[in-house]
Amino acid sequence: MTWQLSAFTDEAADSIDGQIEAALTAKLKLVDLRNVSKVSITELPIDAAKSIRDKLDAAGLAVGMFGSPIGKIDIADEFDSDLKRLRHLAELSPVLGTTAVRIFSYYNKADRDKGAWQAETLHRLSELRDLARKLGLVLYHENERLIFGDLCHDVKTIADALRDPDSFRMIFDFDNYNQSGQDTWECWQLLHDQTDAFHLKDSDADHQHVPAGQGAGQVEGILADAIARGWAGMLGLEPHLTHSAAVMSTGAHGSGNERLSDLSPRQTFQLAADAAHALLADISAPM
Repeated sequence: MTWQLSAFTDEAADSIDGQIEAALTAKLKLVDLRNVSKVSITELPIDAAKSIRDKLDAAGLAVGMFGSPIGKIDIADEFDSDLKRLRHLAELSPVLGTTAVRIFSYYNKADRDKGAWQAETLHRLSELRDLARKLGLVLYHENERLIFGDLCHDVKTIADALRDPDSFRMIFDFDNYNQSGQDTWECWQLLHDQTDAFHLKDSDADHQHVPAGQGAGQVEGILADAIARGWAGMLGLEPHLTHSAAVMSTGAHGSGNERLSDLSPRQTFQLAADAAHALLADISAPM
């Protein structure tokens, strides 16, 4: 049962050439495509995707996951735009060679009743799951700050209702739980049987982003426990050490690492990758 490490390389560079160079220097084999030349993966033209695939193939790299913004809108916003984004990713899937799509579960800016928020969220996610199944895609829900699936008991509500290995899986993001004021170990105890991927993103008690394993996210202990449980899946490096334009476009919470403020996004990405490799080696992760 092996683990696969990928990364959101737009945190290192905007262009695909820069992202490929950063991935190779970081000794990665997989990239998670979120933005290329400041264009969201959900808006990327087919011709541009073909060119990107050619460059990735030439570099010996593959796409691990589409880092889509699907579900990162308000519960009152129209839903068709998310369905349209998913259909476009289905067109990109055979071109870029992945079926995995990261998604979210809707904000509630008007503070609607929790029950209504939950019902509408599950309805939308159910439609997305059903469409993904028809399109041959697999959704991965991330526990983003302030969406419905933010706190771990609400993430479990989603998992209990919708998780399906063939079409709807769950991401465990250490940093987001920490920034939501939750104990990540307790979240892991609740969700270990319903976790299909990890985001290697960590932060300290002051919500400043730090390399994975160096913050309050209890990354090393949780990953070691995952090994003991025989867990296998994808790990996506999403360091946020530099709050660059690419990172801020995601609506990032917390802050970049002040001690690394003199370094470029490319340099902090490399630092994060080195820390991730060292951590995974220390715990003898089955890579």
